[in-house]
Amino acid sequence: MGRLRRWHARLWISVRGRATVLTLLVAAVVLGVALTLVTILITQLVRQQVYRETAETASRVAAEADAGRLPDPIPVRRPRVRWVQIVDASGRVLAASRDARGRPPLVARPADLILNDYTRCPPDLGSCVTVRGVHLIESSYGPDVMVYAAARVPGLRSHWPVFASMVLLYVLALALIGRWVWWLIGTALRPVEAIRSDMARFSTDHPGRRVPVFYSGGGEIQRLAETVNATLERLDEANDRQRRFISDASHDLRQPIAAVIAELDLALQDLPDGEARSGVEAALRQAERLNEIVADLLELSRLASGAPAPVECLDLADLVRRELSDRHGRVPITCRLEPGATVRVNRIRLARLLGNLVNNALRHAETAVEVTVRTDGGTAVLEVADDGAGVPEDLRDKIFERYARGPDSRSRDPGGTGLGLSIAREIAQTYGGSLTLADGAPGGARFVVRLPADPPPGPSRSGSAAHRAS
Repeated sequence: MGRLRRWHARLWISVRGRATVLTLLVAAVVLGVALTLVTILITQLVRQQVYRETAETASRVAAEADAGRLPDPIPVRRPRVRWVQIVDASGRVLAASRDARGRPPLVARPADLILNDYTRCPPDLGSCVTVRGVHLIESSYGPDVMVYAAARVPGLRSHWPVFASMVLLYVLALALIGRWVWWLIGTALRPVEAIRSDMARFSTDHPGRRVPVFYSGGGEIQRLAETVNATLERLDEANDRQRRFISDASHDLRQPIAAVIAELDLALQDLPDGEARSGVEAALRQAERLNEIVADLLELSRLASGAPAPVECLDLADLVRRELSDRHGRVPITCRLEPGATVRVNRIRLARLLGNLVNNALRHAETAVEVTVRTDGGTAVLEVADDGAGVPEDLRDKIFERYARGPDSRSRDPGGTGLGLSIAREIAQTYGGSLTLADGAPGGARFVVRLPADPPPGPSRSGSAAHRAS
């Protein structure tokens, strides 16, 4: 079914397919008309040849009958002229060829014609014949006799090898035309495909890249490539402005917020317990939440703009061990770490991804969180699972959207931003990986991160490291 859909799209949706089909339809009509005309012409030529042979046979037999009696049966020199008769005025057959012996006269003789031409369909012959008659006033058979020569009227079935060859030629011509048009349009659109392929490989990590320009004297493809390059140049300029904004905003927003947090911390040291202290603590919590929101928004902006970050080869198991070694909380974290899962990423961003997933699991877990690192072919796999209530079916497609939070998440962590999972997925996709949600065992949620291994892992080593961080 998928292959049929692809062929349907190639033939009826793509420009190449529609142009080829349209050309084939036009060619089929033109070649069909030409084939019909050639068929009619061949039929007429053959019929004219038969008429000529019939007239020649009738004239020859008449001349021989005028000179003397003919052998019985009358010899036939033309294979197609099988019936020859000599008929007197009373309608009696005086002499005939082998196939015409014992048959009634081919034509009821008109007395007032000297030379006549008929087409008759006698039931005893099984087909229609063309008949040529010559009137002899005097002959060796007596006065007033008619010489008849007849041959079958050629039909389509008598020339089926010729017509079968023409139909085969018709099909081959259509196939060649279709193949030629498909190749020609594909060649003409090859620069467009080159532009599309280059555009698909572009990313903001490599600014300044442009598509090739195929100079064709100002043709459509040349103008398309030049327009694409002009658009890419404007996008590079927009990305540069966005990166400058991110850098400026990071400094201009986070520094004042950090100063507010520091002032509130300092104020709490001198305030006694009471209503004023409670108000300052509430303000400090809100400032810290604002700082987290700004940090998350800035990180999403960096990821969306493709802001470059240094990458290095990291052992995923070693990074997880280091990041979780000093974690302390209400729920213990169990790690099952398989060595050899090496990835090429930015350490800070991968730590951010791990932290977001672990924090999310800790919010929803009842008694345990498990972090697993393993290899799967050429892929490094990181799994973070909890034994909580899991994610409802209607929210599974939405939890990775920005600011998306379920009722359980709001009740457990009212101060959350709803950006953690979105940032984690953006980070995974930035390095050619993916982040998906699977069911835990039993219940709960299991978030699976897949990243390309670099280099691909060799044969798995026996055993796995496991430790427990409380």
